[in-house]
Amino acid sequence: MTVTVPSYPATAAKGIAPDRFKQAFRRYPAGVVVVTADAGHGPVGFTATSLASLSLDPPLVSFGIGTTTSSWPHIERADTAVVNFLGAEQRALATTFATSGIDRFAAPTGWRRLPQGEPVLDGVAGWLRLEIVQTVPAGDHRIVIARVVDSWLDEGRGPLLFHNGTYHTL
Repeated sequence: MTVTVPSYPATAAKGIAPDRFKQAFRRYPAGVVVVTADAGHGPVGFTATSLASLSLDPPLVSFGIGTTTSSWPHIERADTAVVNFLGAEQRALATTFATSGIDRFAAPTGWRRLPQGEPVLDGVAGWLRLEIVQTVPAGDHRIVIARVVDSWLDEGRGPLLFHNGTYHTL
């Protein structure tokens, strides 16, 4: 049996252009979270749409973070982190944690520390406390793999979603 392999343009070997890549993923809706941590130099956090569940036993999740972001050096040194699930009405919070060059934890951001010391945001639809187990290089990002060790959920809240460059609700 002969298998015919389709031919692709030479650019396919290198990958698609960054703008085309962004355009493709703008059409893919994703849940919005804020990842927070403190590696001993004060709280840090960033908005992410890359959260994924990896394993049920043990309970593992992953998220991506750019190596050029201000949060990366802190996440790289952190042993734990918190995934804060944003509720449908928390667009402003998502925007705050997606903005560079500001103190994201300054007022009006409400937050507190969990008993183990991790920063968690007030008023979120839920959170997962994580123990970071591995970081994997992936181009200009790192994939952080973490074990879920605690959680809290507000069952009655709808999620905040990101699609086509804007926030949405269900």
